[in-house]
Amino acid sequence: MNTNSNVYTVIYTTIVVVIVAAVLAFVSLKLGPAQQANAKAETLRQMMAAAQVASTDELYASNNDAVLTMYADNIQDAYTINLKGEKVADLGITKDNIELISNLKPQDKAIKAGADATLPVYVFKSGVSVIPVYGAGLWGPIWGYIAFNDDCQTIAGAYFDHESETPGLGAKIKDEPWFREKFAGKKVAFGTDRLFSLAKNAEATGADNAVDAITGATMTSKGLNEALNVWFKAYEPHISVAAFLAGIADENSNAEEE
Repeated sequence: MNTNSNVYTVIYTTIVVVIVAAVLAFVSLKLGPAQQANAKAETLRQMMAAAQVASTDELYASNNDAVLTMYADNIQDAYTINLKGEKVADLGITKDNIELISNLKPQDKAIKAGADATLPVYVFKSGVSVIPVYGAGLWGPIWGYIAFNDDCQTIAGAYFDHESETPGLGAKIKDEPWFREKFAGKKVAFGTDRLFSLAKNAEATGADNAVDAITGATMTSKGLNEALNVWFKAYEPHISVAAFLAGIADENSNAEEE
């Protein structure tokens, strides 16, 4: 065959493309389970960091299997709700059947469109409940997990992450422990128009539901502020019911002690 002909070029190119595609498919097939396991363990680390199950250093020093065990040992219940706050389905919590809603982008779109959203709630044995938040930063998605105490209003802890925020600026939402530590003890003002405020000099107002934005990371802070308020609002119907039930439980407990 004439190696300078167009036919030869087409055949040669086709063979190369087929071989490369086959190799990539094989690699993807082999690495897929490992990638999924890493992603699941990463999500669990972030959730448990927010829930104060262990320190961030301890969680990231633990291998995937140890993280799964830690989660299974500390989780009490996990389930999904809709935008009405109604429980939809249970999520698996045993080590061999841990189920998560980790793809948050479709849920973010559903929340903003008022469509069917599948929102997860993770309840730990310590009494804290963890919910996710998701939004847009300066360069890409940002997300995180917020843990609430059993009063369903006070934040017990938080953890944030991003895809591509600027190092030394927006990336501080993940890299700087002092930032996420600011959220512990703050309250979300459920039942009001402004549930939470992440803004410049927000703490100067003395409000319980305010945290100062990161200096120099205006767009990332605005994106996280919006994400917090959008997702808190989506969970408000469910959290309001949970808070009501928690209040009844406290009253009954006090009555029994008397």
